[in-house]
Amino acid sequence: MDAFYITGTGETGYDETAEPTAGPGEVLLAVDTVGFCGSDLNTYRGLNPMVTYPRIPGHEIGARIAALGPEVPGDWAAGELVTCSPYTSCGRCSACLQGRENCCRDNQTFGVQRDGAMTGFVTVPHGTLFRAAGLGVAELAMVEPLTVGFHAVDRARVQAGEVVLVFGCGAIGLGAIAGAAARDAVVVAADIDDAKLALARAAGATHTVHSLRDDLPARLQALTDGHGPRAVIEAVGLPATYRAAVELVCFAGRVVYIGYAKAAVEYETKLFVQKELDIMGSRNATAADFRAVIAHLQAGRFPMAQALTRTVPFADAGRALADWAADPAAVCKIQVKIS
Repeated sequence: MDAFYITGTGETGYDETAEPTAGPGEVLLAVDTVGFCGSDLNTYRGLNPMVTYPRIPGHEIGARIAALGPEVPGDWAAGELVTCSPYTSCGRCSACLQGRENCCRDNQTFGVQRDGAMTGFVTVPHGTLFRAAGLGVAELAMVEPLTVGFHAVDRARVQAGEVVLVFGCGAIGLGAIAGAAARDAVVVAADIDDAKLALARAAGATHTVHSLRDDLPARLQALTDGHGPRAVIEAVGLPATYRAAVELVCFAGRVVYIGYAKAAVEYETKLFVQKELDIMGSRNATAADFRAVIAHLQAGRFPMAQALTRTVPFADAGRALADWAADPAAVCKIQVKIS
C-alpha cells in the first residue's frame, strides 16, 4: 500500500509499505482522514528532535474498523467509525507507575517516534480506540489535537469563574480555549492574527487581545482587579511568551506550558519564588481528555467548519505541508483524505 513520507528537511514523497495484519488484542483500521499536526510541520522543517527520517507522519485519525484481531472484546465491530489515542505506555516507568501514562518515558507517538497513519491501514490496540456517535471522520480526526489543549486545562486545575489567559490560537490553543470555556472560566485569548482571534471567540474565548496592537498587561489588570489571571496556558512556544506567562500570572497562580520553545529561555527567576507559582508542563492527553473532547464535539460546541482550513486529497499532502511551512499563520488545521 502507498504511504506518505517526510524524507528529510523540506522533502516529502510516496513509497510502498507493507499492509499490516491485526494481532492479538489489535484492530485493523482503514484510515479515512488524517490531520497534519504542528509536530509534522516541525518534522518537515527539520526542527523535531524526536524524529528520524524517513517518517510516515500522522496521529490525528478518523478511521473505520476493517478487521478485529484475536482477543478483541465483542463490543467492537467491523465497520465502526473510530478515532484512537496515538500514544504508547510502558507500564514500568515513574510516570506510568503514577497513573500518568500520557507522559510515559518511553512513549512512541504515531508519526513521531514511530511511523504514523498517513497510509491506507494501521493496527492499534483495541484499548486505544474511541467511538463517537454522531461524529464524522473529519471531527474524529480533530479529537486528538483538541485533547492536548483540554489536558493543559486539566493540568492548570481551571475552575469556573477564573480568568485564564491562553497564548496562541492555533489548533492546540483552541483546544485549551474550548476546554477552559467548558469549565465556565473567563477565557482571554492572545494572538497576533485577527482571523485566529475570531476563531478563538467562536471556540469560547470571552475576551481576545491582539498582543502586538493592544496592551495585554493593562487588559489583564482591568479584568482581574489588578491581580492577573489565575492561570496562563502557553501554546505558542516562543521565549517571549514563555516569560510573559510567568510575568502576567497572578501571585499563587498556575502556568502550564504545552509546546517546546524554539530557543533557550531566560527567566527572572525571582518571580517563581515571590509569586509561589505552580509551573507545569503538559504532554499529550489522557483517555479522560479524549472522552471530554468527544462530548464537546457531540454537543456542537466547537467551530469545526471554521477551524478546518483545508482538506486535501492524499496525492496533495506534500504540497499542503509545503504551503503550511511557507505561511504558517494562514493555517489552523489541514486534513488529508486518505481513502
